Amino acid sequence: MRPELLAPAGDLERLKVALLYGADAVYIGGTKFSLRYRASNFTLQEIEAGVVFAHALGKKVYVTVNIVVHNEDLCGLDEYLSDLEKIGVDAVIASSPYVIDQAINHPELAFHLSTQQSVASSALVNFWGKKGVKRVVLAREVTLDEINAIKKATKVELEVFIHGGMCSSYSGRCTLSNDLADRDANRGGCAHSCRWNYDLFRNGELISNNADFQMASKDLQTVRIIPDLIAARVSSLKIEGRMKSLHYIATVVNAYRQVIDDTISHHLRSWNEYETAIAKAENRKTSSGFLIDLPVSEQQLYQRGTVEPSQNFVGVILEYDPKTEIATISQRNVFQNGDTVELFTPDGRNERLTIKDLQDIDGNPIIIANHAMQIVKMRCHQPVKLYDILRKVS
Repeated sequence: MRPELLAPAGDLERLKVALLYGADAVYIGGTKFSLRYRASNFTLQEIEAGVVFAHALGKKVYVTVNIVVHNEDLCGLDEYLSDLEKIGVDAVIASSPYVIDQAINHPELAFHLSTQQSVASSALVNFWGKKGVKRVVLAREVTLDEINAIKKATKVELEVFIHGGMCSSYSGRCTLSNDLADRDANRGGCAHSCRWNYDLFRNGELISNNADFQMASKDLQTVRIIPDLIAARVSSLKIEGRMKSLHYIATVVNAYRQVIDDTISHHLRSWNEYETAIAKAENRKTSSGFLIDLPVSEQQLYQRGTVEPSQNFVGVILEYDPKTEIATISQRNVFQNGDTVELFTPDGRNERLTIKDLQDIDGNPIIIANHAMQIVKMRCHQPVKLYDILRKVS
């Protein structure tokens, strides 16, 4: 069985990139009822544009309606669900039983149960299945053995997280951000307080030795476990990160696309090859989370744990004229004539080229592109396409 590769998208551009770089479906948030209010959430018009783009590729769009609902959040819910139904989104992802009851009144609108419900047993999967839930997103705290057991005892589709941030609390049920920053983590406002730097004391004595102390988990990375999840007949493999960059989404999605396809075709390459590809994105230290066994201290971040990407995202292709061999580029980080960059494409091309003949938008020669989101042109003998990515080689 070939599982779905499900990717996050914080805006319409990232939605397109995720699908072009290998995702079978994307999940997005609207401007209401979404757990990521700091993401560039989609208006109804943008949701519709995303659905049209995805369906033209034979792919899907899911919309999160997953906040912990307070009284003031109920206004407009039914109208919003009706709008999503009319647009033709492929499913909504909900955590509140009330939202799910309301969704049942919209027969053309499938709904998935969010990981916020912390489903970790076959009994609960079957309970929600009887309520009409098409798919259950399992809690991040289940092991691979538990996933296998749940699958054997249920008929509902299962979705499992395979990559991205891990909450230090159970399935995201954290109030640390509420207490320390007055931002409700379960209503879209998490301040990631677990990743702040703290002093650690024992009996009044400082024991963190003036080093940064955190209480966060390493990010999830499951490249080597993908064959086991496929064998377990998991329906959807989910990447976390609706607030991640275009480059991160393209890089991580494409790497997992290759792992899944190579597993299905029985042509797996070395694990290092896939992991090296992922490391080209901006990422933190990683672990396998709960999938193999209960996490131990090595899977936690007690001190600053940032890992620098091995390659820097410098630009994305907007247009290419094959007659003049001129590429139009949206600059994302500084680059200049003479730099060696890697061309990273949805079809897996990874070619090196040298930046030369840089021009501004009016065709005037320039030496360096150093203004944020600057539109520049350059001569490029290799044909390139919209959303091809340029990464500077160290």
